[in-house]
Amino acid sequence: MKILFVGGTGTISMAITRLLAKRGDELYLLNRGSRTSELPENVRVINADISDEADVAKKLEGMTFDCVGEFIGFVPSQLERDYRLFKDKTKQFIYISSASAYQKPPRSHIITEETPLENPYWEYSRNKKACEDYLMERYEKDGFPVTIVRPSHTYDERSVPLGVHGNGGSWQVVKRIMEGKPVIIHGDGSSLWTITHNSDFAKGYVGLIGDPKAIGQAFHITTDESVSWNRIYGAIAQALGKELKPYYVSSQMLADMGRQYDFTGSLTGDKSNTVIFDNSKLKSLVPDFKAEISAEEGIKMTVRNILSHPEFQNEDKEFDEWCDRVIEVLEKAKETMNND
Repeated sequence: MKILFVGGTGTISMAITRLLAKRGDELYLLNRGSRTSELPENVRVINADISDEADVAKKLEGMTFDCVGEFIGFVPSQLERDYRLFKDKTKQFIYISSASAYQKPPRSHIITEETPLENPYWEYSRNKKACEDYLMERYEKDGFPVTIVRPSHTYDERSVPLGVHGNGGSWQVVKRIMEGKPVIIHGDGSSLWTITHNSDFAKGYVGLIGDPKAIGQAFHITTDESVSWNRIYGAIAQALGKELKPYYVSSQMLADMGRQYDFTGSLTGDKSNTVIFDNSKLKSLVPDFKAEISAEEGIKMTVRNILSHPEFQNEDKEFDEWCDRVIEVLEKAKETMNND
């Protein structure tokens, strides 16, 4: 098939790009040239900024596609632009939304595609819902061939999955474990979460491409495995050959003490909730879909890769110092309470 991705080199999309290239599809990536050295030889890059609508329209003149995949649309105005650009150019438009848009707090820990999209805690998630609403309106009123895909916590070989981290990514937490320092974990670490390796996610996504039954539908794509945050952090420490020294802090306390990190959105609005995803809708169209990389295996692979690639070891001293301050403040508060 002839496919265009808007983006195509990010955490979620790179694995899909590699899988389609291996399959032999005619694949184009429209982006500003990031990670091009990592792309398979048969992938074509259209160097453009999607926000420059006139330039993109000119570069795509005369081209049509079996599928267009949008990976970097976050607000409705961007999808309105995409509709203008692609309404007459594709047989299918796959939009990457987010499973974080599902109801928080959830009425049930079992999440299906029928779970309401209601997240009062995270603007990011509300914007994703608004994008979905706009696209479904275009489908219902104009026949725009949209498919919506909702990933949950998807990771790749460059960063370990975490609940609490700074703006610099995961390395600083990895480094704290290596240095024997306490690591902040939200809650008591017992809530269940779902982490999906991007290579597993790619198999589900590719299975939806070109399927007419996927048009006008929404699907989440995750592993069927649910693991506790204690198990996730423990797997990181085990992969490092180090002891995990967890320091448990409630999500609300983290939100109050770390406003610069928006833990209200990322924790209360997402990761602090126990959720288990029912992937039966996806499997009804992609019956051979099976996530094969376990949490421990994926984390071990990722840790090994990060340690052997210094370019992924991005220090975040501000976050490191913030962790130390939070722990110091809470320890002093405990001491005061014990003395009283």
